[in-house]
Amino acid sequence: MIFLVVLSFSISAVTVFLVIRLARRHARRYAHDMPQRFHVGHVPRIGGVGIFAGLALAWAYAGTPQAAPLNVDWQANSVFLWLLLMSMAPAVLAGIVEDMTQRLRARLRLGLTALSAVLLAWLLGLGVDRVGLGLLDGWLQATPWAAALFAVVAIAGLPHAFNLIDGYNGLAGMVAILVSLAIMHVALQVGDRQLAGMLACLVGATGGFLLWNYPYGKIFAGDGGAYVWGFVIAVACVLLVQRHPLVSPWFPMLVLMYPVGETLFSIYRKLARGQSPGTADALHLHQLIFRRIVRVVLEDGEAEEMLARNNRTSPYLWMFAALSVVPAVMFWHNTRVLFVFCLLFAFSYVCAYLAIIRFKVPRWLRK
Repeated sequence: MIFLVVLSFSISAVTVFLVIRLARRHARRYAHDMPQRFHVGHVPRIGGVGIFAGLALAWAYAGTPQAAPLNVDWQANSVFLWLLLMSMAPAVLAGIVEDMTQRLRARLRLGLTALSAVLLAWLLGLGVDRVGLGLLDGWLQATPWAAALFAVVAIAGLPHAFNLIDGYNGLAGMVAILVSLAIMHVALQVGDRQLAGMLACLVGATGGFLLWNYPYGKIFAGDGGAYVWGFVIAVACVLLVQRHPLVSPWFPMLVLMYPVGETLFSIYRKLARGQSPGTADALHLHQLIFRRIVRVVLEDGEAEEMLARNNRTSPYLWMFAALSVVPAVMFWHNTRVLFVFCLLFAFSYVCAYLAIIRFKVPRWLRK
């Protein structure tokens, strides 16, 4: 399985390098006045091309007879991989087109992510028939269409959650790796090497992208990269719970608590202010940490100063995400404990957000 990580890493790293060299004109199309822009200079936003290429080619290899020694059980299920790639393609390609042109409407992208989610649930037979609540579980198991609808909502929403936290060098990519490693661990615990291998390829492809993204920010993942992370991780979570009754349905919820919680809180915050949830702003947690906690560490020029602050923002959020990933891995089969940790994380998130908004951050965090 390590070979799949190395293979996908190498393909992704080389592809991203080529994109950086060939996409200099594209980088100039991204407007300077966007509220979520926190860098200086022209940087291409189509790193998703490299992530998708590394993932797809590694999956293709894993389904060949030559990959039999890897013991990922994909030769007999190679159709599954191709269905997964084809179902993801409409939304991922739309995200890459948006990254290159900045002309696709948000509604069109939302519609295509929903289409991909429907295709994934239909063609792969995905459904969420367990949520850890007795009466609701009974209803979901008795009504397959409701379980499939639940899966569609989860799969369509997670790509946008990753897109929302993709604000600084290495932030969303490292969160995707942490989450993927956590799901891989649990998949191996229950003997699902196929699912673990699928995520191993995502870890490698993301690592190849991060080689150029962090710390120097030579390229960004863009919508295309965020959609790849969201779809693969969402499908993996649904499959893990669907295939293995021992895994608590609250494990995926806790392990994804940071991106999902950020998204839900952002929707609430904008609705409370009378704004559309689709309106871009600069009030997300990672943006507040950038402006109010991370200090300027270089003064040689505007670009160097911005890059230094950008790079120092991501580790704060990596540690914050780990607060949900670590207990999720430790208690992946215990629904009650996982539920309590979900509440604790939500409470901690709100407290941290309010503290930063009110300028009450402890001094040691600002050093």
